[in-house]
Amino acid sequence: MSSPESLIKVSEASTVAAPPLDEADARAATQEAIAEAALSFSIKVLTVNIHKGFTFFNRKFMLHELREAVRSVGADVVFLQEVTGSHARHERRVADYPTNPHYEFLADSIWPQFAYGRNAVYPGGHHGNAVLSKFHIVSFENHDVSIIGPERRGLLHCVLQVPGLDTQVHVICVHLGLAESHRLQQLHMLCDLVHQHIPASAPVIVAGDFNDWRRRAHAVLAQGANLHEVFVQAYGKAARTFPARLPVLALDRIYVRNAIGHAPLVLPIRPWSHLSDHAPLAATIEL
Repeated sequence: MSSPESLIKVSEASTVAAPPLDEADARAATQEAIAEAALSFSIKVLTVNIHKGFTFFNRKFMLHELREAVRSVGADVVFLQEVTGSHARHERRVADYPTNPHYEFLADSIWPQFAYGRNAVYPGGHHGNAVLSKFHIVSFENHDVSIIGPERRGLLHCVLQVPGLDTQVHVICVHLGLAESHRLQQLHMLCDLVHQHIPASAPVIVAGDFNDWRRRAHAVLAQGANLHEVFVQAYGKAARTFPARLPVLALDRIYVRNAIGHAPLVLPIRPWSHLSDHAPLAATIEL
């Protein structure tokens, strides 16, 4: 169900603004992450719905501040939802709006590898999911899981090569629909993807915005794909992430198979509640 025109990948991130770290420090940090992964076979992941770089109700453009906050986490792999690929109107009207795709702007010199799956297309622009990685992205594919109507959704599947690890790591960035009937169908599509495209012994990390406020994904993914949520495993329940200022709904998740999640946490209200309507999730995944 993939669409070739919906896929964009740039293998090397371009520098678009002066980062807090100079390029030498950034390269050193990346090499350190690779060395640590090779020794421990663990990686740190982050997932966040960035709401196209705007705050709640689109009141203020915060992509520059969000980039610094994402960097501060020190994640090896970042799962992003609602990432803008282009938006001609905003480029003309919003101050300091990047002219390059937002996944490039966020990756900058920190994550040398990234992939983008275009989901929603509209006059003058498009947005979708993205994965930023300090490890080599061997391949990727965006799977269109839209059901019906204008709401466009996708599963961005990337294959990573972590140095020192014999098997490749599969990561899937998820953004599911608002309608429950659509989500249930999309969850079964996710299970089919895992069964049909990923070896049974390979480590799998699935993260993103599931919009699963009724918490039905756990049973479907456990039974259909042997995927288990890291917060449920650690604390007995999924983390509340929405709205970020006062989270009441557990919409965002990190699921794993053939891997173990350690110390999962919801990132602090400040500064994140001012940067997006979703609170980010982070965890260390032992492969």
